[in-house]
Amino acid sequence: MSEFDFRINPDLDAERLALYYQKDGMIRINNIFPDDVAEAIYTVLSKQTPWYMVHANEQGAHQYYRPEQWRALDQTQQQRILNEVQQRASDGFSYLYYCYPMINAYIDGLDPQWPLHTLTEYLNGDEMRDFVKTVTGEPTVIKLDAQASLYAPGHFLNTHDDRGGHAERRAAYVLSFCKDWRADWGGQLLFLDEDGNVETGFTPNFNSLTLFKVPRTHIVTQVASFAGRPRLSVVGWLRDDPK
Repeated sequence: MSEFDFRINPDLDAERLALYYQKDGMIRINNIFPDDVAEAIYTVLSKQTPWYMVHANEQGAHQYYRPEQWRALDQTQQQRILNEVQQRASDGFSYLYYCYPMINAYIDGLDPQWPLHTLTEYLNGDEMRDFVKTVTGEPTVIKLDAQASLYAPGHFLNTHDDRGGHAERRAAYVLSFCKDWRADWGGQLLFLDEDGNVETGFTPNFNSLTLFKVPRTHIVTQVASFAGRPRLSVVGWLRDDPK
């Protein structure tokens, strides 16, 4: 929509940032957008997005529920699903959070009035694609996958490395839109070494872009029951499979 003038902060130097990324295959870039752009995205994510429930099924694949589908389940059915997700998390890979599948919704023409369909276009336009290709040193990237995510208390994403089925993911990204987030609220993006120890990580913040090379083992820690607000982000991968 015309009221969204998406653009990268002009003070950022992609070639200089690339030097930091090259050191260990990750970087957090603060103030990725000018303030007005970041605030506009935050407003849509926090107030105007029809969030889907998503969790890992028994095969580790996405199980989506559109808002009306989740509401149609009675409390007993919802609790059974949540209990099964928690059990799978204790034994292996699992996740639970709200999302909006930006790419699928855009391609399928869903929710045509959702204001951030233009963000989907921008992320796959020349400015953003060229910027992240330069920072990561991945010249074969042709598109950015994208989904919006909202982690409420109890939501999590446990250990995985983002390896795609056809090795098409060159890097992962997180656009973070969390205002005044406290570390003790959880929701941290943590990177693990081969022994499962935490190497480094990032607490959610506002208006930043995190990039890291794939594959890399990481988690999003569970959001605390006392977190004061949801963890909001737009996430995806830099990919080089066909358009």
